[in-house]
Amino acid sequence: MVANTDDLAVRTKETPQSTPHRTSDVVAWGKGLREQHFNLFDPNYHNLNNGSFGTIPRAIQAKLRDYQDQAEARPDAFIRYREKELLDESRAAVAKLLNAPVDTVVFVSNATLGVNTVLRNLYWADDKKDEILYFDTIYGGCAKTIDYILETAYGRVSARCIPLTYPCSDDEVLAAFTREVAASRAQGKRPKVCIFDVVSSLPGIRFPFEAITAACKEANILSCIDGAQGIGMVPLDLNALDPDFFVSNCHKWLHVPRGCAVFYVPLRNQALIRSTLPTSHGFVAAGASARRINPLPPNGKSVFVNAFEFVGTLDNSPYLCVKDSIRWREEVLGGEQRIMEYQEKLAREGGKNVAEFLGTKVFENEEGTLGRCAMVNVALPIALERDETGLENGKARDEDADGLPAVPRGDEGLVTNWFQKRLIEEYGTFVALFVYRGRWWARLSAQVYLGVGDFEWAGKPLKELCERVAKGEYK
Repeated sequence: MVANTDDLAVRTKETPQSTPHRTSDVVAWGKGLREQHFNLFDPNYHNLNNGSFGTIPRAIQAKLRDYQDQAEARPDAFIRYREKELLDESRAAVAKLLNAPVDTVVFVSNATLGVNTVLRNLYWADDKKDEILYFDTIYGGCAKTIDYILETAYGRVSARCIPLTYPCSDDEVLAAFTREVAASRAQGKRPKVCIFDVVSSLPGIRFPFEAITAACKEANILSCIDGAQGIGMVPLDLNALDPDFFVSNCHKWLHVPRGCAVFYVPLRNQALIRSTLPTSHGFVAAGASARRINPLPPNGKSVFVNAFEFVGTLDNSPYLCVKDSIRWREEVLGGEQRIMEYQEKLAREGGKNVAEFLGTKVFENEEGTLGRCAMVNVALPIALERDETGLENGKARDEDADGLPAVPRGDEGLVTNWFQKRLIEEYGTFVALFVYRGRWWARLSAQVYLGVGDFEWAGKPLKELCERVAKGEYK
């Protein structure tokens, strides 16, 4: 018989059972939290890259294993019946967190799959006027999804990239969007959908998604928000935001096992999402001559919810953990607001300290809006050789890049890959690196199990490896 672990053993001994939400009763941030709850980490590994794959506390790992054990103990009973009940509980919990109706949220394995689901379901008109808009900070997987759509739509849809030169203001982002929409229509195109981030990947900065969502609505363009970096990191209110499509990874910042993402589609747009990826038993064909048999138990749910409830035989245990992770964050960490405030403060303070150690700067605009999240980008003291045009991919070269040790053009990928592999093999850590406007930047992630000292520790390997790059060791 499988043990019932519905009650998470996550409180500290000092935590009174009657007052789990008092700030004074929750465990301290940083090293203490890492040792007590995030002790799945190798003690010799510094996890500074939560933004890529996320992590979970031991209590949630126990819940994950329990659900998997239940599935193995009685496969049909669990997968056909019990799992659906638990899935509904997680949907209800995440809907409450996002302030969205329960019938508008389902789960997919990751944000890229959510964006794929939207783009592969949308209809592109035969007049070949439809256009997909996106910003040049788009996540690479989503950009390649657009490439695939263009390739398979045989000219029925085109795409338009909206260029941005950071660090720019939120108003400049909005102005760029408005300008490109006007240009699209002036060229006889019909901008149909715009894809944009909550927090972009590289650089890891907060995007003015609220303003762009409102602008899409005003321009009669579908808004598709890639919130891969979103839930658990920044406040989200989908009722107020009212996007047309929204997806956000729960496994990055919500302490849910990977892979799990919440996929939101308001009732008005659910008819547009004809199929899951892959198509499974929940699909209802239009005008089918013969009714297909669905071998799963009937549930009386909407076509949209029912379709995503079973998408082939997968391990859906991470989806079931969503409700447990939300509860754990409330009872142990003190709730979403407290978590987000700590993460942003740590990112800002830690990033500032690393930049001072390196003698560089943090990626931020004059208004300070780019850093309203849990990631920070710190400039490294190495740059690319100056291009004879003085531009970097059409953007002005960073004003501070000249005078730094310069890497020959064409070696960007070689340097980045060498640098990141050395971080893992020699220093026991990983930091996402990228080149922007002619110089390298490091993206650091703030999390509740980290403190300012962890950021300051990162300065030394970053500095040492930059010095080794300058000597040509990467060759």
